[in-house]
Amino acid sequence: MTPTQTSSILAQLDHRPRKNLGQNFLVDANIVAKSLKLAEVTPADEIVEIGPGLGTLTASLLQAGAKVWAVEFDARLADHLRTTLVPKYPDTLNLLEGDALDFPRAALSAPSASSPDFKVVANLPYAISTPWLDAMLQHPLASRMVLMLQLEAADRFAASPGTKQFGAISIFLQSVYEIDSGHKVPANCFHPRPEVESFLFNIRLKPTPFLFAPATRILIRECFQQRRKQIGALLKKKLGDGGVEWINSLNAEGLDYRARPEQIPISAWQRLKGE
Repeated sequence: MTPTQTSSILAQLDHRPRKNLGQNFLVDANIVAKSLKLAEVTPADEIVEIGPGLGTLTASLLQAGAKVWAVEFDARLADHLRTTLVPKYPDTLNLLEGDALDFPRAALSAPSASSPDFKVVANLPYAISTPWLDAMLQHPLASRMVLMLQLEAADRFAASPGTKQFGAISIFLQSVYEIDSGHKVPANCFHPRPEVESFLFNIRLKPTPFLFAPATRILIRECFQQRRKQIGALLKKKLGDGGVEWINSLNAEGLDYRARPEQIPISAWQRLKGE
């Protein structure tokens, strides 16, 4: 939909975009088409969409023949979709009204037998990008995700060890997904224009994804909450003598107990065991 069409529909619904929900609606057809291309959408696909809003991206996914599982938090927008898109696509659009943090895969509890994989294509509300993505890093795993993100979040997800952006979410995500090329998206591609820069983030499942145990995830998060401390002091406090062997293994990486969490490579974090 164009900016004019989007504004017109919002006026008809008497709906003002809610900043706290990150309601910046896509109004650039090229970006919508790019999202589908990066996700390699086919008629056989099952797609999860977070925050479909007015249904611009949703309609394109459905027109491509995919089955869409969407979750929308805003009751007024969910009602709009129920009266517009759902009747047109009763067999391929499954719309759930709810919070994506409670239903990160919408109503898709598991991939179907006929389609063992699923993908995520979404103009993701920026405020929930990190907790939502964190929830997605457990089974069942999407085979591909193409996400509209705040540029700052995309940089953090893709950050390399040794950088200030590198953190727990970087480790968890990059242990499961390969990061493919994406691109910046100008503010004029949205209505209303966001005050932050945006990025189309493109990731695909690794052949052998590595999932951290819950206790280890908690431990890694705690380490990065004190990222300026040396890893030796952090793990001695949290693991006692149990962390000594792991700390000694950092020698192979050219590091030792004085390393800060952000300096430690992902392969080393994957050897860590929480208690």
